[in-house]
Amino acid sequence: MDWNKLLSHKRLGKENKIDKFASTRTEFQKDFDRIVFSSEFRRLQNKTQVMPLPGSDYVRNRLTHSLETSSVARTLGTIVGTEIIKNNKEIEKEHNITASEIGSVVSAAALAHDIGNPPFGHAGEDAISEYFKKNTQFLKNLNEFESADLQNFEGNAAGFRLIANSLAAQTSIAGGLGLTYTTYATFTKYPKFSLPDLKKTGIASEKKFSIFQSEKEIFKKIALETGLKAKGDTERWHRHPLTFLVEAADDICYHIIDFEDGYHVGNIDFNTIESLFKEILKNNWGKEIKRYNQIFDKSKKINYLRAKVISELVKEVTQIFIENENKLLKGDFDTALLDCVKQFEILKEIKDISVKKLYKSRVVVEIESAGFTVIPGLLDAFLNAVFDPQNKKNKLLKELIPKQYLSTDKTNYEDYQKILNIVMFVSGMTDKYAINLYKKINGISLPEY
Repeated sequence: MDWNKLLSHKRLGKENKIDKFASTRTEFQKDFDRIVFSSEFRRLQNKTQVMPLPGSDYVRNRLTHSLETSSVARTLGTIVGTEIIKNNKEIEKEHNITASEIGSVVSAAALAHDIGNPPFGHAGEDAISEYFKKNTQFLKNLNEFESADLQNFEGNAAGFRLIANSLAAQTSIAGGLGLTYTTYATFTKYPKFSLPDLKKTGIASEKKFSIFQSEKEIFKKIALETGLKAKGDTERWHRHPLTFLVEAADDICYHIIDFEDGYHVGNIDFNTIESLFKEILKNNWGKEIKRYNQIFDKSKKINYLRAKVISELVKEVTQIFIENENKLLKGDFDTALLDCVKQFEILKEIKDISVKKLYKSRVVVEIESAGFTVIPGLLDAFLNAVFDPQNKKNKLLKELIPKQYLSTDKTNYEDYQKILNIVMFVSGMTDKYAINLYKKINGISLPEY
């Protein structure tokens, strides 16, 4: 792979169009702004991050998590970008791409990384998958790849559909949100289809999948334009190198900031967090003692340590990327960057504590369990409304489905498209909306006027 192709200002759907108006924004900054102003991004404010439907305003939701991840990603991209530009000066001279521009594209891709997450987080993904494993009657006219998309539902693939498919993005702009090829490629964490299932290989880019069959040709076009390296003769590709930075930013926030949230909701005690954060900083702790001892409020102490820990991990991750740049370009490196840091064992301990005391806490389990009733209930209601519209109740339910989920970009309205549209409708709901709609259509509660 070559940086001259990997970094492209061309836009999906606008390949031959030139912007006649001068702009103070760069092309990758425009990508960031298009994502920020999309309705799908705004919905993340009511989707689960750590605590489902959190009562505390301090605890993160998917929106704040995405913003924080994007901020870390910008720093990672800019640091790495400085090294890339230094070694490839023609990129700046011929393509007008600077180190800060590389920071912008990583930031934009990271901003959208959770945009396809269904209600109830990963439990929502599992609920959708389990529904189609049990209700195979809807899949009788689908091929094995289409069925696998639904029986192994992926928020990553839903996200790619939302930002790259004009129908799913509910826009007349060609190419979904009309982002640059580079931002789409950087966003695609798992550049493969649902089949073959390669979870057990241990390869970072093959743990999941990011492309539904409906976006198959769109991604092939992106891969060709950016020069992504194919894996043998199969329809799988090596990641865009900058995708590793998006993943690292997410992993840093997932490990460190979620752990911090554990303290604010009272699930993880101060001493545990303080000792583990200090352990990550032990090589530089002497420089921090004086300032840290001047802070008396425990919450502020945790905030200070969290900031320093993120800074330390950013240094580690960027150094690992720079040292392995050639391997990344050749496709010979396929490991999560955070798995390579010297603090890996401490991070593993942090994750284990978070799983036990936070992700599997009683309130989380209760709400996620509810998701296994709410999501299948909504899918069942609206799929039957589409496939059996003559039933009187189904006819009413069909009126509740927004028009964009009842149309398709194909003249032949196939079952796969019908099902996927309904899945995207349900998947796009916020946690609260899904719960409230489920209650209303099942007569558990009635609308208030």
